[in-house]
Order: sequence, then structure tokens, then C-alpha cells
Amino acid sequence: MLRLDDLTVFVRTADRGSLSAAARELEISPAVASAALKRLEQRLDARLFARSTRSLRLTAEGEQYLAHARAALQSLDEGRRQLAGGKSDIGGLLQLSAPSDFGRNVLLPWLDEFQAEHPRLAVRLFLSDQVADLFRQPVDIAIRSGEPEDSSLVALPLAPGNRRVLCGAPSYFARHGHPRTPEELHRHNCLLYVLGGRVHDQWTFHEGRRSQTVTVAGDRVCDDADVVRRWAVAGQGLVYKSWLDVAADVRAERLQLALEDHLGEPTPLNLICPHRAQLSKPVNLLREFLRQRCGELLVGAPWEGVARLLR
Repeated sequence: MLRLDDLTVFVRTADRGSLSAAARELEISPAVASAALKRLEQRLDARLFARSTRSLRLTAEGEQYLAHARAALQSLDEGRRQLAGGKSDIGGLLQLSAPSDFGRNVLLPWLDEFQAEHPRLAVRLFLSDQVADLFRQPVDIAIRSGEPEDSSLVALPLAPGNRRVLCGAPSYFARHGHPRTPEELHRHNCLLYVLGGRVHDQWTFHEGRRSQTVTVAGDRVCDDADVVRRWAVAGQGLVYKSWLDVAADVRAERLQLALEDHLGEPTPLNLICPHRAQLSKPVNLLREFLRQRCGELLVGAPWEGVARLLR
């Protein structure tokens, strides 16, 4: 029979990439941790780590088993939490990743509100525009824009109707004017960010039944979409971003919309996790909370009138 503490040592070692670091966190000796790994490998009849004097890495079998071990521990922990508290009394650690701009400027105050409602819940937040590897990184769930590329992941919608919008600062438009058609973007400074490992310089717009993709260029590119939005607010150029990211700036008139008679490309926001077993009570409560907040931001979205005309 597999031992729970052996699984814990395995998962913690894989997360930290170090047996000694895992042992320190678990407050056991390296010898005890090493014995736990050897015992688990013997039970599974599989080699989980490739070891050398200077490195420790997961084998192919170890990577395959890690997701199952992590899910088992999380399921057991969720069972413990359900026994320990009532429906509204949630606690424990929730680890999530989110895009940089949405995370810093939209999600942070929402998480403050959510944790105020559930003070026993701890949050570990990872902000990056790089796609988190949910099977290898210490992350329970991820918030991602766009359709998930990996069909094996569980994707739960938070803002399925979200779209990109084109916008710039009033000072930029005062100097350069508003583009009237997508083709006119060629003479504008377009602020670009890296998305999915490539520069997002293909901007798609819909007018009636016509779909048009324009290749744009500009003098600034960043792998952090929050920086690109800040450049736009500072009047450095035009930006094509998720409405959720720029709604507050538009409503505060720090940014103005352009090409409002065109629909920007759909950018649904989803909550992603590797297995439905990870949809714990805290995750489900957070999901419903975020769906409500996103829905509030989408009320009166600028494309609603355009969409009605296209029906």
C-alpha cells in the first residue's frame, strides 16, 4: 500500500527540484526523505527521478505519475477541509497563475475582496504572460485568455463573451488622429506584446460578414502586456487588448476606443485546471466570484451595439 507521506515527499521534491529543500520544508531529514522516495519507487516498480551528485530531475515515468500524485493529495486535502469546516468556511492554500495585466490591475483587488470573505484561505499568485505548465509547476489553476490549446485540460468559462478592442490615449489621437479603417493602422504606431511565444502583430477585425487581419508594427514590444497597456496610457501608440484589461482606463478616459464600428477578435477568459478532481470548494467559489465580477465589467461593453447590427 502506498504511504501518504511518501507521496508528499515525492510531490514536494518534484516542485522544489531538490530533495534537501523538500526535506527542510517537511521538517524531516534528507535521509528520511530519500528513504521515502526509494520506498515509493519500489511500490510502483518505477524509477521516478534521475539522480546524480549535482542534479535531480523527473524521469518520463516520474512526470507521468506526478499529476496523479498531486491530484490524490489535493483530493485528500479537500476531504479533510470538508470535514473540518462548513460550506462557507473554506481555508488552505490556493495556487493560481494569471496574465500580467489582468492579474495586476483587475484580479488583485478582486482577490483582496474574496480573501476578506474567506480569511482562512491563503493565496499564492503567479503573474506571467508565459503559459503555466499545470502538470509540472506548483499551480492548482490558471486564468487564461483565449481558447485553450491543450484539449486534455479542463476549461471553465469566466468571461466567454469578452473581445479585444483597439484604443489609445487622448494625447495620441490629438497628435495622429483616429484610424477610420483597419488599413490605416499601417501609418500608426502599434504597441505590441509577446503572446504564446510570438509577437502579436496580427490584429483581426470584423465588419459585417467581412473578417480582416492586418499586420501592424511599432517602435515598442514587450513580453509583459501590462507594460504595453501603460505605454498606451502614456500616449505612445495604439494597443489591441482584451476589454477586461482596459475597461477601467476607457471608463476613466485615460484611453479612448477606435474603430468602434468593427468587432475585435473574441478573447474568452477561462479558468483552467488539469483535472476535475482539482475543482475543490475554494476553486468553485472563486470561479463563481470571478464570473460575477467579469460579468459586471462586460455590462455595456462597446461591441454590444455593433453585434446587434450584425445579427
